[in-house]
Amino acid sequence: MSERALRGTRLVVTSYETDRGIDLAPRQAVEYACQNGHRFEMPFSVEAEIPPEWECKVCGAQALLVDGEGPEEKKGKPARTHWDMLMERRTREELEEVLAERLAVLRSGAMNIAVHPRDSRKTA
Repeated sequence: MSERALRGTRLVVTSYETDRGIDLAPRQAVEYACQNGHRFEMPFSVEAEIPPEWECKVCGAQALLVDGEGPEEKKGKPARTHWDMLMERRTREELEEVLAERLAVLRSGAMNIAVHPRDSRKTA
């Protein structure tokens, strides 16, 4: 008998529960506007922290809170250059010492620098 009662119903899609007798939490409607002129309202709990921006329901652009403060600017880290990373590992005195050593090796001719065949044709 119970098998016949459920035959033909969509249990997954259809809910047989009702909202009668249920008290919803207090809500407030917050209005947002996007740069493309779309305006829409979002329901939030009275106790919720209201975000300053929200994705537009129509076009997907960032919509800002109407009559609210804009989003806070995030402080970005300055880009670390190769020089900055080098200075984290060595002092200027150490770098000058390394430079002097390498220049002495180059000037003494102790370093065998292979010359590419194309480079020798240019100088000849």
